[in-house]
Amino acid sequence: MSYIMKGVKYCSPVNQMHKVTGTLFKAHILKNIFGTNEQFKISRTSSQLSSEKVNSYNYVIVGAGSAGCVLANRLTEDPLSTVLLLEAGPKDTLLGSKRLMWKIHMPAALTYNLCDEKYNWHYHTTSQKHMDNRIMYWPRGRVWGGSSSLNAMVYIRGHAEDYNRWSREGAIGWDYEHCLPYFKKAQTHELGPDQYRGGNGPLYVSRGKTNHPLHHAFLEATRQAGYPFTDDMNGYQQEGFGWMDMTVHQGQRWSTASAYLRPAISRPNLSVAEKTLVTKILFQGTKSIGVEYVKNGQRKKAFASKEVILSGGAINSPQLLMLSGIGNADDLKKLGIPVVCHLPGVGQNLQDHLEVYVQQKCTKPITLYNAQKPVNMVRIGLEWLWNFTGEGATAHLESGGFIRSEPGVPHPDIQFHFLPSQVIDHGRVASTMEAYQVHVGPMRSTSVGWLKLKSTDPNDHPIIEPNYMSTERDIWEFRQCVKLTREIFAQKAFEKFRGPEVQPGNHVQSDKEIDAFIRQKADSAYHPSCTCKMGQLSDSTAVVDPQTKVIGVENLRVVDASIMPSVVSGNLNAPTIMIAEKAADIIKGLPSLQEKNVPIYKPKTLETQR
Repeated sequence: MSYIMKGVKYCSPVNQMHKVTGTLFKAHILKNIFGTNEQFKISRTSSQLSSEKVNSYNYVIVGAGSAGCVLANRLTEDPLSTVLLLEAGPKDTLLGSKRLMWKIHMPAALTYNLCDEKYNWHYHTTSQKHMDNRIMYWPRGRVWGGSSSLNAMVYIRGHAEDYNRWSREGAIGWDYEHCLPYFKKAQTHELGPDQYRGGNGPLYVSRGKTNHPLHHAFLEATRQAGYPFTDDMNGYQQEGFGWMDMTVHQGQRWSTASAYLRPAISRPNLSVAEKTLVTKILFQGTKSIGVEYVKNGQRKKAFASKEVILSGGAINSPQLLMLSGIGNADDLKKLGIPVVCHLPGVGQNLQDHLEVYVQQKCTKPITLYNAQKPVNMVRIGLEWLWNFTGEGATAHLESGGFIRSEPGVPHPDIQFHFLPSQVIDHGRVASTMEAYQVHVGPMRSTSVGWLKLKSTDPNDHPIIEPNYMSTERDIWEFRQCVKLTREIFAQKAFEKFRGPEVQPGNHVQSDKEIDAFIRQKADSAYHPSCTCKMGQLSDSTAVVDPQTKVIGVENLRVVDASIMPSVVSGNLNAPTIMIAEKAADIIKGLPSLQEKNVPIYKPKTLETQR
């Protein structure tokens, strides 16, 4: 079937239709404003719009990912606002069908996307000197929905104190009481709304349905190890273990393309172009007026009467700023790029989460090992294609949790995802045995990196230097991750399932041996962030102000995970969607939503680790 699909060529007229209908829509608005006596002016205006100004919009959004799809939807709620959304990758459907793009929309098929350059920027880091000189693989979404079309669909907001910390770091107005309402605005949780959950948003969030015995064993083992159960790690109490929220709806991945873009696509004031690489932001002096892009080998321009908004993510947004002359002036001059604004923080402050897999052989044939055999994959795939049900309808990361690494840590700094299967090399290598694992890693690493341009060619990936494991604190925290995981796996709840340890292996016991294992096996959790950090004008490392405006220029914003002042304690998709929801209100000139005095769990004492 995949061979047949590769042979299909599809040319959609929808983009040109959007532009034409958008022009007619503008004329209709003008007619209502000026009345029938102004028909000559209307006709003239319409003519101009359909020729010389057909490529002019109020807003041009670069990147149809986790943030860009949100903005496209929210900004076109106003019928007077025209928006052009540009995406470097393809659509996430084929012939309008999700089923024909099952590699994206079937939750269990997620590893296909992580390895497929068609939907993926396929980035790699520099050789990491603290990680045995390994070059690390960084998949990032290049498709409608961005990384929300590639990720593991885990919906985690982070901790309330992450956002209070942002405020202290200079992102005034981005504390928890100003962010929580936007998490709720975005969300419809299948368990219904409450003080923490939303009930009317476009982003559907659900819990796992497999009821797998290994998930139950994991949660019981964490209780036996002395950790609390939390019924909502995105609500009152993050600390502890419980059932994970997932962006899965009716058995399908619920990306921002499904949640936000498709419901808005028919609006006459929204134009969308895919397979369109933006190469430069256009300026008049320091005023952003549009973008230059390449589509079908042709170089074109689109103009923004109000603002250009970058939503390309933590790699693409700083890269485009630097290509356009915004960044460290010395670096730009070396490449011959004319400097529009010296902003040395662009590309700096790069933060990510590393994680490692601790794997245990399972003595019973109940893991997903058999499901990965070809005949069973066909059966699972057919059931999903027919009904969107079965083992294909979940990403299987249905339980997990957050704990503190040691006494004195005020809120959780280690995260666990449990999986009743074995993953090898980002899923690029098939599982070899019946096994289960946790993905575990520190949440607030003290290692900070950077990225810089390799050349002036927009097609060249930037130099990515995450500087992993460069501090003693990070090394110690990873040791704790392994030791605390082993303690959980050793509990009575796993007795009837527990075989030999596969990874690290029983031969790895001393701190020195654990450190060597981490250097050899830890990998990115795919959470790059903070490369266009939000802060105050007095902060020389800040790139955008708390209104998301790029400092030192006009009519230009960045809205995506790159503007986080520091990485949050959890996965990044939910916070990125929240950022875009909040930024949409800022752009519209609306007052920020706010919910005061929402209670948040604090440990009774910090004198113990649990």
